[in-house]
Amino acid sequence: MKFKLFLFFSILLTVSCAQTPSSKPITSVTQEELSEITLLDVRTPEEYSQGHIENAVNVNWFDEDFDKQVEKIDKDETIYVYCKVGGRSAKAQQRLFSLGYKNVINLEGGYDAYKQN
Repeated sequence: MKFKLFLFFSILLTVSCAQTPSSKPITSVTQEELSEITLLDVRTPEEYSQGHIENAVNVNWFDEDFDKQVEKIDKDETIYVYCKVGGRSAKAQQRLFSLGYKNVINLEGGYDAYKQN
């Protein structure tokens, strides 16, 4: 009986810990994926104006009202977030999780890696 109980809790723990990946290389994102998600660019408006991924929504990570600006995005949507190289987007991803967003993917390498691809 103890073994069955142990097995049950082991399976439960494994299933409950399984999540969608929280990051992926920006160079592996397909155009089909981009049409199905919300793409969030957390760079400054100046960086964004110098080039960005098509259909990306720009919300500056450094803005004091970052939290308020992202409220426009549905918390159940899949959000891919990127910045210049990955640092700000990782922080923004954690902030979004803390605000109740459920599926936020950090795009590793950022816009610099995207341009080189």
